[in-house]
Amino acid sequence: MRLSNAALVVVLASSLPVCGAHAHAAPQPQPAAGAPAAPSEILKPALDDVRITLGAVKLDRWKKGSIRDEAGSNINTIQHDLQNTLPPLLATADAEPGTMSKVLPVTRNVDAVYDVLVHVVEASRVVAPGDQVGLLQQSLDKLEKARVRLDEQLQNTAEAQEKQVSELRSTVQTQAAQLHAAASPPPAPVCPAPAPAKKKKKPAAATAPKPAANPTTTAPSVAPSTPATKPQ
Repeated sequence: MRLSNAALVVVLASSLPVCGAHAHAAPQPQPAAGAPAAPSEILKPALDDVRITLGAVKLDRWKKGSIRDEAGSNINTIQHDLQNTLPPLLATADAEPGTMSKVLPVTRNVDAVYDVLVHVVEASRVVAPGDQVGLLQQSLDKLEKARVRLDEQLQNTAEAQEKQVSELRSTVQTQAAQLHAAASPPPAPVCPAPAPAKKKKKPAAATAPKPAANPTTTAPSVAPSTPATKPQ
């Protein structure tokens, strides 16, 4: 389901942030070239022609049989749709011709009417007089052209809404980026880190040199003591 142009503008525009004084204005989306025509303006001439033609059909002049009976049932179905189903749908769509959800029910109903009318025309070629066949065929052609025109308008409306949504989304993103840039403080200048101080090496403590060991040096010999003589 798609939103109408006005609804999309209100929803997305309400979320637009207000930029600071130094932010540049974002480009605004361009308005649509023109409002779509009311569906009844497109369809009514063809629908009126179908209604008049079906009312002028003389089934009693058709050859009797199941084909004529089926055609009569189909004509009653079309007339019921033209008189009861389509008028309220057209009124709703005419009030909001740019709203896809309001117009699509009309297109579905008209497509159904067209399909049933095709069966009536085919049946008329088999069992109806030639003059009635021609009138039914003309009404079918007019309805087909009206359907094509309405479908083209729906396509154009959908493309215009998608473009508008894209432009509004771009505007929101641009203004959000500008607001963020204005609110963020400038980064602090990066200074080079000071070089670490070099540690002074402590002088090594002086140590007395150890005497070298001489393997040839022997301990001094001690002379044996002379025993004292005992006096006589």
